[in-house]
Amino acid sequence: MDRKTKKKEGGAKRAQRASSNVFSNFEQTQIQEFKEAFTLIDQNRDGFIDKEDLKDIYASLGKTNVKDEELESMLKEATGPINFTMFLNLFGAKLLGMDGEETILSAFRMFDPDGKGHIHKDYLKRMMMMQADKFTAEEIDQMFKCSPIDAAGNLDYKSFCYTITHGEEKEE
Repeated sequence: MDRKTKKKEGGAKRAQRASSNVFSNFEQTQIQEFKEAFTLIDQNRDGFIDKEDLKDIYASLGKTNVKDEELESMLKEATGPINFTMFLNLFGAKLLGMDGEETILSAFRMFDPDGKGHIHKDYLKRMMMMQADKFTAEEIDQMFKCSPIDAAGNLDYKSFCYTITHGEEKEE
């Protein structure tokens, strides 16, 4: 076996390991949630997400005017047919590109000069609707539905950051 052949085989093994290693990037509960999402999207239950599956899922959400080019563009994000492992790879790449917990906490701390660990939801809503990438009231209300907000209307942003970066908050 010459050096070139050996190098190619090593690269193939590395690529195979990297794709199967995607499961180690997620907790078991996250993998289960991705599996449920994959199953919802895989409308024809053939184990792969294709253009027809995407059309069907959009139609089930009331959007029937999706262009084929849009669907093909989505499918081209994958390097091959979209089975569950590829689906995890796609989301893993997107999620791992997300800011870390400390970065998100730092952003929230800018709105909490006293370091109380919480921000009143009305103040946060105003800021998010007026600054940079402006959010809509609906987007913010949706975020608040899954946010730890106390009776006084304060968002516990440390818990919220944990949920954003790790999934649902763990029972302690």
